[in-house]
Amino acid sequence: MDDVAEQPRAVSARVLTAPEWAELEHAHAVRADALTAGRRHRVARGETHPVDDFLYTYYSYKPGLLRRWHPGAGVRLQDAATTPRASWRGYRTDGGDVLVDTAGFVREKALMLRGIAGILRATEGRKAQFGCFGLHEWAMVYRQAEHRHPVPLRLGREGTDAVVDAHPLGCSHFDAFRFFTPDAVPRNREALTRARQVDTEQPGCLHANMDLYKWAVKLGPLVPGRLLLDAFELARDIRTLDMRASPYDLVGWGYAPVAIESAEGKAEYVAHQRGFAERAAGIRSALRGIVEGALAG
Repeated sequence: MDDVAEQPRAVSARVLTAPEWAELEHAHAVRADALTAGRRHRVARGETHPVDDFLYTYYSYKPGLLRRWHPGAGVRLQDAATTPRASWRGYRTDGGDVLVDTAGFVREKALMLRGIAGILRATEGRKAQFGCFGLHEWAMVYRQAEHRHPVPLRLGREGTDAVVDAHPLGCSHFDAFRFFTPDAVPRNREALTRARQVDTEQPGCLHANMDLYKWAVKLGPLVPGRLLLDAFELARDIRTLDMRASPYDLVGWGYAPVAIESAEGKAEYVAHQRGFAERAAGIRSALRGIVEGALAG
């Protein structure tokens, strides 16, 4: 039933009975709670985590947002008109049923949707690159006394700078590049800008693939719940590699380093990077199908 109900593209409205969609909604909440348990427990205790907290602070999306299930565009929820969902933004009622108001969502957010479609389409059509080795995190602390995370550097200050000095920087993602230190900026293969982001994003980039979670959130009720959580889970796994391959010493937090300054570390990094690119391809294609379908009406 799940595979049929949560197809991202729907030629005509699918119908879910009240027991069917209630079961999907419950299963989604259980999965979301499991994925966000660590963050919720830390917040309650006033604690932080140098790896897991990133998705909640950088993207500013709270765990409760992930818990809210959407069936996706083109799915009719029977007997839902008397539930709170009927008054949610982005929905409409039809008799006793509730559906995502795709046309209304497009009218309100057409510019944003076209922008998302453009970046998804451009990234999907570009050849993946796997030669950056996660050096963006190293470039963010290069020749700088202070750094972004309250975690010691694995190779120390001089050792970290030496790794950057020994490697070309080939970052293709503006939202990583904008955090480079002033001394690292001119070392990158090209100067990236927000205006040219659609021209430089590529499907091998960890951060471009992590951003699929951001795009899924911005598409709101158009995105089936399972796809949203898939994007979040991918982003969480990517961030783990991102920090394991970073200059920070996270052994005390339970993370073994991926030592990208060595040939073995580079090979390990690229193997993970390729796996993430494969996972991201399906999510990116599904999101592109959803937004382009909505814009096409």
